[in-house]
Amino acid sequence: MLFTFAGPPVRIFVDGEVVLRSFEVDDARSLFELTEACRPYLRQWLPWVDSTKNLDDTKLFVEGSLRQLAANNGFQAGIWRGEDLLGAIGYHRMDWANRAASVGYWLGEAHQGRGTMTKACSALTSHAFSGMGLHRIEIRCAVENRKSRAIPERLGFRNEGLIRDAEWLYDRFVDHVVYGMLETEWHSARTDHR
Repeated sequence: MLFTFAGPPVRIFVDGEVVLRSFEVDDARSLFELTEACRPYLRQWLPWVDSTKNLDDTKLFVEGSLRQLAANNGFQAGIWRGEDLLGAIGYHRMDWANRAASVGYWLGEAHQGRGTMTKACSALTSHAFSGMGLHRIEIRCAVENRKSRAIPERLGFRNEGLIRDAEWLYDRFVDHVVYGMLETEWHSARTDHR
C-alpha cells in the first residue's frame, strides 16, 4: 500500500508555462516513463538509474518523497509544462539546524537546451530563501558533468571546492564540485540586476 499525504502539494511557478509540483502517487507512471526514455543518458551521471527497473521502483521513490514532504524534510518535485513531465528537482536533505539544503535535479534529454533547468533551479532557490527561511543552498555536480555544472554557474553560485571520489557511479568513483549560495548573496544579486 502506498503512503498518502493529505496536505496540498507544493507548487512553485517558474514562468508562464513551467511549474514545479511535488510528486504525487499518480505521477509515478509519468516519472517512470521519462526515466525509461532517458535511461542511457541519465545513467551517465545518476547512480539510481539501474535500481529503477520498473514502475514499482518509481512508486517507492514517490512514496519516499511523500514521506519527506510530510516530515517537513523538503520535497521532490516534477518539472511540468502543462501535463508533460520534463524532469525532476528537489532537496536531497534539509539541515534545519543550519538552515541549509542540498539541491539535486535532472531533465529529460529531449527537454534540454531551452533554459528550463536554470529557471527551475532559480525558482527553487528563491523558494528556499524566501518561502522556507533557509540560509544556504548547496549543489554538488560531478566534475565532468558540464551541463549540470552550468546551472549553478549561470545562477552565480560560488564554486567552493572539490570533493575527491565523492560518489560511486556504477564502476568508478567521480569527483564532485561543490557550489554554494547564501541567502544574502542571492537577494543582493537579484536586487543589483533590477
